[in-house]
Amino acid sequence: MSDQEFELDTDDLMRRMDGAMGALKTEFASLRTGRASATMLEPVMVDAYGSKTPINQVGTVNVPEPRMVTVNVWDKSLVNAVEKAIMNSGLGINPQTNGTIVMLPIPELNEERRTELARVAAQYAEHARVAVRNIRRDGMDQIKKAKNDGLSEDDQKIWEGEVQELTDSYIKQVDSALENKQSEIMQV
Repeated sequence: MSDQEFELDTDDLMRRMDGAMGALKTEFASLRTGRASATMLEPVMVDAYGSKTPINQVGTVNVPEPRMVTVNVWDKSLVNAVEKAIMNSGLGINPQTNGTIVMLPIPELNEERRTELARVAAQYAEHARVAVRNIRRDGMDQIKKAKNDGLSEDDQKIWEGEVQELTDSYIKQVDSALENKQSEIMQV
């Protein structure tokens, strides 16, 4: 195999690392910061019609005031399932129901809850770092395989450097996102 034949698909690695960052942003959006937001319910899945369904596909999510989120459930038979999904979501919010409207009063965050949320954010960030490192390993494995197929050592080092650089930049993004989220959570 000549050196020119091996071309690592760095776009694929970047796309996958972007996916890990996207997942992290979604998880961070679900962490309450003491303000009501419709995105905090994004990860909540409701048992509806025999499958797990995102909450925004069974009702309309609104934020009528800074400390209140409402879900206007379209199918009356799903109101209890929506309530249950919210209670089991770990958001720490007790839903109140009024007909087909599930109201979520957002309590003030106390110091203990803030610390707990900051810890959860750190766990989410660690999952993202692991995902990025797994993608890095895939890239390195492809390079190793190409080396066995005749890729020169110099080219191997160049490709490995590129993959490492990509990994480092995504890990930095994860760390920076975590720092922002934690300071947002700890803000009183």
